[in-house]
Amino acid sequence: MNTQFNSALKQSTSIKRDLASLSSSDAVLPTPAALGSLSASLTAFSRTLDEYNALAKQELNPAKQEKAYERIRNFRAELSSFRTQLDELKTRREDTLHAQNRSELLGRRPFTTSTPENPYANTPPLPPPQSSSSPSIPANRYGSGGQLSMGSNDYTREAHALREQNFFASTNTALDEYIARGQAVLGDLGTQREMLKNTQKRLYSVANTLGVSGDTIRMIERRTKQDKWIFGAGVVIFFAFCWLCLHFLR
Repeated sequence: MNTQFNSALKQSTSIKRDLASLSSSDAVLPTPAALGSLSASLTAFSRTLDEYNALAKQELNPAKQEKAYERIRNFRAELSSFRTQLDELKTRREDTLHAQNRSELLGRRPFTTSTPENPYANTPPLPPPQSSSSPSIPANRYGSGGQLSMGSNDYTREAHALREQNFFASTNTALDEYIARGQAVLGDLGTQREMLKNTQKRLYSVANTLGVSGDTIRMIERRTKQDKWIFGAGVVIFFAFCWLCLHFLR
């Protein structure tokens, strides 16, 4: 049980250090790899606490059991705080990326600097309506000769930039998810490695116990053989002594 406590304490210290390093650098966004590694560490920490709780239930000493339960409650509170901080880091990253993507998308618009918030603010008043047969003004005031025409190339470029930005955003999100899943799988493999190590140690302990038992059984068998030889020799000596007594006293 002390081994599990030491392991949980080391994991808690490591997670605190990682959260402090990620929270202190406000100018630099936490990378998906760092967030995935931190999430995997929290998963391993939770499993360690579950194992520690299972061992605490098997403790026979009430004082040690109550002390273990108190430590587990403190660790659980730290785990909840760690998860809250991780969620805050993820939210901060998403908000910052959203702001960056929005500013980048708006910066790509070719008419951002020339077009005001109200595109009709600086439009001169329209001339009085004339006959459709006049050659100076086209029938459609939004056509190529109108004052409000912005050109189809601007809208095409804006739509292309928007599709490109959406594609990159979805790709980044998918990559973040893949990296987080990979980190979680890596954490699971680390936990399984620790479990296999503990199982190996237990198997070695059982093997040593069986080896001691085998030595004890072999020693008992040798002692039994020796006792048989001693008993046989005693029987022979007893009969020889009886024969000698009957032979000489007769």
